[in-house]
Amino acid sequence: MGIQQTGRYELSKGVLFPAIGYGTWHLENGQGTVVAVAEALDAGYRLFDCAAIYGNDFSVGKAIMNYGLKREELFITNKLWNTYRKYDDAVMACKRTLKLMRLEYLDSYLIHWPASPKIYPNWAEVNSETWRAMERLYTDGLVRAIGLSNFLPHHIEKLLQGCSIQPMLDQLEIHPGQGQADAVKYCREHGLVVQAWSPLGSGKVLENERLVSLAKKYGKTVAQICIRWCIQKDVVPLPRSSSPIRMRENLDVFGFELSGDDISEIDMVPYCGGSGLDPDEIICFG
Repeated sequence: MGIQQTGRYELSKGVLFPAIGYGTWHLENGQGTVVAVAEALDAGYRLFDCAAIYGNDFSVGKAIMNYGLKREELFITNKLWNTYRKYDDAVMACKRTLKLMRLEYLDSYLIHWPASPKIYPNWAEVNSETWRAMERLYTDGLVRAIGLSNFLPHHIEKLLQGCSIQPMLDQLEIHPGQGQADAVKYCREHGLVVQAWSPLGSGKVLENERLVSLAKKYGKTVAQICIRWCIQKDVVPLPRSSSPIRMRENLDVFGFELSGDDISEIDMVPYCGGSGLDPDEIICFG
């Protein structure tokens, strides 16, 4: 019996999803991923965060199909990769993802990265063209919610000027040492739910002395402190682990609450454990 999550988030049009998801980044396509996803389902995860570039859509879909839950019990996210920014290409890419995962629809579909000004002088227009495809996928019923990933306020501001359907969520790299407070505030003000990819950062975050001390204070793991910090900031964490024990620990964060002072202390952790990826500086991702 998996851990029961408490709390759900609502996107536009009443689309609900759990307060914690399972990230599938770095899970290679193959039987290992099928097993890992099945173990995550056993642990209680029902939100799965996927992306075409991860290359494991077939295995994630196989695990979900084999497990046998009703489709409406799951929330499956996938992301459009950067080489499919044109309208027709984006629609085709989503349909291919659905075929690989053997799904009739996605619960949310995101633009993985904004167009970089290092590659596209007309980056705002490129993002808008891609977004028109997202709107079509939504109105055609192939996806239940559409959103963004790694879009910062200036990207979103331009997109909002010409969209017919507003983005419903944004995924950002958020963890202690990289809180992205301004971007989170902007998203909230414009009705976007925020999800946190890499909520545990790298090993440097888990070794941070402040966080280690707080973990001892609460009798929890540092990872649990990081995840609870996200939840109390109304950010949906998407941790990944291949260990069934860690999977369950990462869900088991609803039985305690960080004090306001401790939240503030975590907010003050200096930059550490980040990927170093800047959406406006990326040139290798297309």
